[in-house]
Amino acid sequence: MMNGAAAPERSPSASPPPPAQAQAQAPPSPSPMQPFDWKFSQVFGERSTGEEVQDVDIISAIEFNKSGHHLATGDRGGRVVLFERTDVKDHTCRKDAEKADYSISRHPEFRYKTEFQSHEPEFDYLKSLEIEEKINQIKWCQAANGALFLLSTNDKTIKFWKVQEKKIKKVSEMNLDRSTAPANGSPGGVGHLSPSHSNGNALKPGVFASLRMPVVVTSQETSLAATCRRVYAHAHDYHINSISNNSDGETFISADDLRINLWNLEISNQSFNIIDVKPTNMEDLTEVITSAEFHPTHCNTLAYSSSKGSIRLVDLRQSALCDTHSQIFEQHEAPGSRSFFTEIIASISDIKFSKDGRHILSRDYMTLKLWDVKMNSGPVATFQVHEYLRPKLCDLYENDSIFDKFECCQSDDGLRVATGSYSNIFRVFGVGTGSNEATTLEATRNPTRRQLQNPTRAARSMNTLTRAVRRGGESTGIDANGNSYDLSTKLLHLAWHPSENLIACAAANSLYMYYA
Repeated sequence: MMNGAAAPERSPSASPPPPAQAQAQAPPSPSPMQPFDWKFSQVFGERSTGEEVQDVDIISAIEFNKSGHHLATGDRGGRVVLFERTDVKDHTCRKDAEKADYSISRHPEFRYKTEFQSHEPEFDYLKSLEIEEKINQIKWCQAANGALFLLSTNDKTIKFWKVQEKKIKKVSEMNLDRSTAPANGSPGGVGHLSPSHSNGNALKPGVFASLRMPVVVTSQETSLAATCRRVYAHAHDYHINSISNNSDGETFISADDLRINLWNLEISNQSFNIIDVKPTNMEDLTEVITSAEFHPTHCNTLAYSSSKGSIRLVDLRQSALCDTHSQIFEQHEAPGSRSFFTEIIASISDIKFSKDGRHILSRDYMTLKLWDVKMNSGPVATFQVHEYLRPKLCDLYENDSIFDKFECCQSDDGLRVATGSYSNIFRVFGVGTGSNEATTLEATRNPTRRQLQNPTRAARSMNTLTRAVRRGGESTGIDANGNSYDLSTKLLHLAWHPSENLIACAAANSLYMYYA
């Protein structure tokens, strides 16, 4: 609506060049955005009150495909579940779509499509190591000929899956006379020869009806079939933490703690090691790789994060083994502010490129940071996710919560970012100029809006927070706004729809969706 209103104002001043240029530069500094009003959309796998959740059912990965018409989730039991969008038609012509105006009148709705067992538990006898079936990440590949393709990985093995809808084939026109019932196991009907004719006597014309060849008929019924096309194995000594597709549609990378490998989708028995941070002496190891992702449009560029809180940008054209980085993004701690937990909470658990590739979003334990790829002096924005937990870092370390790996995501227009926290809540922050949007939603059917203090980017106001923490409890406490929090319920995984304001997030075994 704003674009339509702005057009008449630009037209009178279009003739003089200077005003036209000034008018063209006006959009980057609009008035502050209004916070979104998020509403509950759908839930899949909702548990009833008191129902115990099995560990294998807990969701461990969420990913929309490029069109946003399909959503995939993976769980700790090695299963991949696919959902498809139902409120729009994939092959609607443009005029019909304009008449229907789906984007304004309806919000995205999904339904269960199919599921399949992607990984099974394994045992590495050489290393006496049990490899669990948990799905660490899912990435969609380019669809072709009506089939869906995706990559899924556990700690050691990556698999390439094809999911296709096939019509069921049935055999018809059998040579059986339905009027004659079979007796004593003998087939009845015209296809059964009587004793008189089985003694070598020639068949007389007209005695039997002509035999017909069975015909295979394709029915209108369809079934979905998931086929594992390739298995990319035996290339990682350490646990795979991320996979990422290249924009060329032909290659992808897989990253573990110390190495990043480059694969061709068509070749499963060979990969190229492009990044290796393993020192000659493992005692000299100071940091590990935590996440890696290809640039969305530049096939030669990728970024990877480390446990020290740094992000390195790599150009694959420089050398076959990318020992050196083209840029490094890191924020140094102020002198005298270091503590035992400084490096632990600085470890980056997830990075995401913006859709245009101009920014990188990173999530560490306490904050969400937005980086400009052309400015490595520091983040352009920092958002405090759960600053009220800072006084509890010692307890978080003792119960291992400080090592939880939260994911992050960004909206299609790049104006909002989101990440999860404890008590099954997730937070949405506005990135636009002058925006103070800091929305907190709980992953429930009726989300309760809980505004936390210190919604802005600066970390300097953390000392003003109320440190009202209930003593004695390791998994529960009170946040800065007086609300209780529960460390045992955490929202680690979430994804933003690629073209609409819809967020899918996982709370244990339940998949919640919210729209604005």
